[in-house]
Amino acid sequence: MSVRVRRVYDPAEPEDGVRVLVDRLWPRGLAKDAARVDEWPKALTPSTELRRWYHAGEGTYEEFAERYEAELVAEEAAEALDGVRDLAGKRDVTLLTASKTPEQSHATVLVRLLEG
Repeated sequence: MSVRVRRVYDPAEPEDGVRVLVDRLWPRGLAKDAARVDEWPKALTPSTELRRWYHAGEGTYEEFAERYEAELVAEEAAEALDGVRDLAGKRDVTLLTASKTPEQSHATVLVRLLEG
């Protein structure tokens, strides 16, 4: 099975498999039925503090990724990560984010952890 990242604003494709929203906030201007989200594990998303720190430009992507991985060790986040890992073991999974640069977002960290 595969795990990939796509923008939530892109139209759903048959190859998406299970569509998992990995953002803490619902994407602005997007109707829930149009998003076709199957799962939304909010415990898997970066904390509000970390998200604000990163978007304020106070650190590098590498620092953000390191801090985010540290957050994913918390019990609720680790359980959510295991749940997505279980899904990915059975079906294709697409992680959805509203980030304009998904390759520099938490979704890429998640793919690395899920595939690693």
